[in-house]
Amino acid sequence: MLNNMIDGARLMYSCRQTMNHVGQFIILIALSVFGCGSPVPTGISEAETFTAGNSQTRFRVETVASGLEVPWAFAWLPSGDMLFTERPGRVRILEQGKLRPEPVYTVPDVEPSSESGLMDVSLHPNFAANDFVYLAYAYRGDGKRVKIVRYKFADGKLAEPKIVIENIPAAPNHAGTRARFGPDGKLYVTTGDATDRQIAQQMNNLGGKTLRLNDDGTVPPDNPFVNQQGSRPEIWSIGHRNAQGLAWQPGSNLMFQTEHGPSGFDGPGGGDEVNIVEAGKNYGWPVVHHDQSRAGMVDPLLLYTPACAPASGAFYNGDKFPDFNGNFLFGCLRGTRIIRVVLNGRNVVRQENLLEGNVGRIREVAQGPDGFIYFSTSNRDGRGRPAPNDDRIMRLVPAN
Repeated sequence: MLNNMIDGARLMYSCRQTMNHVGQFIILIALSVFGCGSPVPTGISEAETFTAGNSQTRFRVETVASGLEVPWAFAWLPSGDMLFTERPGRVRILEQGKLRPEPVYTVPDVEPSSESGLMDVSLHPNFAANDFVYLAYAYRGDGKRVKIVRYKFADGKLAEPKIVIENIPAAPNHAGTRARFGPDGKLYVTTGDATDRQIAQQMNNLGGKTLRLNDDGTVPPDNPFVNQQGSRPEIWSIGHRNAQGLAWQPGSNLMFQTEHGPSGFDGPGGGDEVNIVEAGKNYGWPVVHHDQSRAGMVDPLLLYTPACAPASGAFYNGDKFPDFNGNFLFGCLRGTRIIRVVLNGRNVVRQENLLEGNVGRIREVAQGPDGFIYFSTSNRDGRGRPAPNDDRIMRLVPAN
């Protein structure tokens, strides 16, 4: 996920246009990478109490697991144990709140350079009967690609891999990917533009899209472009740059996505978005971005400039934080915070920042089966300022 900063890869592109001196080139790369780092987190104590804005909700932050390497996504088993991914390719498990030392599974063909690697993990809606777990990860095919693979969880391990979809365009940056089941039982996949912005508008290309699949990878017959000549039938929506948050609003079943805006090399910085994503619609990239509009293209619900680098998305509907019910939450990498959005249907009532600058770069945010709000840090992704115990999975708990 491109975190809206000039990183080494982008600087390399720029320098090739303007510099010939190898020494200058290397020095500028080093300066750029250093400049990409997020601010040093202020730190946090488990005894410290925070208050959430107008709601007067008071909470503390507990560390659930530490010493991790870029934990990307969570999925809870019916037992309450948590599966989670680490970007280098490991699937780990927290059993009764304790981290199992050895991985549940290590993806053998993962390609983990830069922002890509092992990304999402999801359970089949009927997991209790079929034990299916889905992983989204980058691999090396004809260039870098992303695939979704289904496994069976048995005896505490993942086995019987079956490719659901593969050959999704990817790159070291803008590789997506969330793969989550919607209320209709279909598998939705967000894909990045693979730093080739034009493909987001190309109907014969899976990059820069939302895809909708049956659980085995076949195409639902009611997808919006199934009968459109020259279009990939998997496509649900188009015009996305790099969406990495995906969640459905309780009650309305509206799909909300968070999406990274341009980062200098492909447009002015900022322009991060929250979108309500619906079948067959065009979300504009790269034709429009920031506050630009065009007929036939959907404007974002929320826009963030300077960039916050939204990396996740979740709705809260638990019992531990009643004032948060129906709120949309997402983690910010560059913005080093959780953003809480209070909604009335499609309309934004207000928003506030939680834990701004306290723990560094925040990636995943999700409600656990216990009603607590879990999140992960991403301070060891090459752009953060890691503490000795980073990366961590942490949770918000009510303060008594």
